[in-house]
Amino acid sequence: MTLYIDGHLDLAYNALAAGRDLTRDLDALRRTHPDALVTLPELQRAGVRIAFATIFVLPQQAAPSDSSAATSALRGHTYSTPDEARTLGLAQLELYERLEEAGHLRILRTQSDLEAHLADARAQGAPLGIVLLLEGADPLRTPDELAAWAARGLRIVGPAWQRTRYAGGTHHPGPLSAMGRELIHALRELGLVLDTSHLAEESFWEALELGPGHVIASHSNARALVPTDRHLSDAMIRALGAQGGVIGLVIANPFLNAHTRRGAPKRETTLEHVRRHAEHVAGLIGWEHLAVGSDFDGGFGVEDVPVGLTRAADFATLGGAVPEAAREGFLGGNWLRLLRRVLPG
Repeated sequence: MTLYIDGHLDLAYNALAAGRDLTRDLDALRRTHPDALVTLPELQRAGVRIAFATIFVLPQQAAPSDSSAATSALRGHTYSTPDEARTLGLAQLELYERLEEAGHLRILRTQSDLEAHLADARAQGAPLGIVLLLEGADPLRTPDELAAWAARGLRIVGPAWQRTRYAGGTHHPGPLSAMGRELIHALRELGLVLDTSHLAEESFWEALELGPGHVIASHSNARALVPTDRHLSDAMIRALGAQGGVIGLVIANPFLNAHTRRGAPKRETTLEHVRRHAEHVAGLIGWEHLAVGSDFDGGFGVEDVPVGLTRAADFATLGGAVPEAAREGFLGGNWLRLLRRVLPG
């Protein structure tokens, strides 16, 4: 059985901020959320056995400005202070813990958790396994709080989304702050993984200079093909490869196709665009460093993913964008190899 792993899904954020019951069948959820791609049963149907599940909180200044009911509800899940960010982040962590207690998923905290989950998954008897990823570090009021989050299962931390108190981020250039530098040291000491997706370039290079133990880019594409600081330059890609990192391609049309935008006709972007990014990254650092970090439902939905993708159950379709020999690694094997290296014993 091919084991599929998705390196980036905003499950808790969609449940709490967007009001999606992720335990439902996708077709039932689409009666109220027609753009949705992901639910837990849908991922099971897709054969996705592990996902990096985020804790993501939205800064107040980044919230949409329209007056729709959905936006009004969303604003109740934004933050403007460290305490507010922490409260929202802990609510998402607690949701994952409740879903685990109810048997809907399993938090993979250790190597033994991972291996037990793999054995069950091969027998088709396991719920989704998740690895907890903090996207934007503002829920940590100080780096000293990282250990408490790690004790509850946090294993990957991305310091930035836009600018945070820790780092420059997408469309907000700048270096690490003093707290950001402390955070990188804390990640290394605790054996956690640094996620460089969304880091501003100056913060990226400073973080790598400080020497984190493990690095990835959970959901980033090639800046050479789509010129935005949301993506990785060739030099950044090479640096991640040299550190043994894995890069998950984000499967959103505006991030794959430089000539389209959100809401543009779906037909403008195809698996050919995924293939171009995959070949570009692999050409720099090898296929063994490339995976999927789909970010399905991460601010976009069914109309903003390539032709041929209509729901998470189409995950295996992404394998058509890479050579057959690289397919197993791209769809899960490369993330699995990394997890076997970075999860604590």
